[in-house]
Amino acid sequence: MIQLLFAVIFSEMAMIILFVFKTPLRKLVILGLDRLKRGRGPVVVKTVAGTVFVVLMSSVYSMMKIQTRGIEEGGAPNPTDQVLMAKHLLEATLMGSSLFLALMIDRLHHYMRELRLRRKSMETVKNETRSFEDAKVKEKKAMETEMATLQAKLKQLESELEEKTKEVQTSEANAIALKKQSDGFILEYGRLLEENQTLRNQLQSLDAKLSRSGSKKNS
Repeated sequence: MIQLLFAVIFSEMAMIILFVFKTPLRKLVILGLDRLKRGRGPVVVKTVAGTVFVVLMSSVYSMMKIQTRGIEEGGAPNPTDQVLMAKHLLEATLMGSSLFLALMIDRLHHYMRELRLRRKSMETVKNETRSFEDAKVKEKKAMETEMATLQAKLKQLESELEEKTKEVQTSEANAIALKKQSDGFILEYGRLLEENQTLRNQLQSLDAKLSRSGSKKNS
């Protein structure tokens, strides 16, 4: 019994040391405890712990009984009672230590699992944040590219507008010149009409004179 309790205590101490230091064995221990806590594992562990606790209480009761018997006898306890007292005390100490170390292992395993879950959640958040930042960077680059394209189109439209404006100005200048030329043509046409009318009048007067002179000759 005592050898078994010593083996259990040393095993529990080794597991606690494995929990403290980050080694590949720690992952194996955590995985083993994860499997142990599934299915019927917790029921078995609680049953064993309850049995050890009952045996612990029995040892404490035996010690109290031996101590009470020694007081009733009014003398020093005999060597047999001393040996039994030491045995029960050692067993109670070992069982109490094993229960305490088992509780420590359970709490360490719980905290390790919580820490692992928190790390996974933090990594997930970091990855989401990184992907969000990458998406923002890509969106920013796309907007910059689109802005550069729009600026290039704007410059092209401005140059085309300048060319069209120059063409319109040239056309207006040509229209003004043509209008001035047309006005000159109209004035020239009016002058020619006047000259034509004057020539016609002169021809008519010459015809009248010729007709008069011919009539005089005939008479």
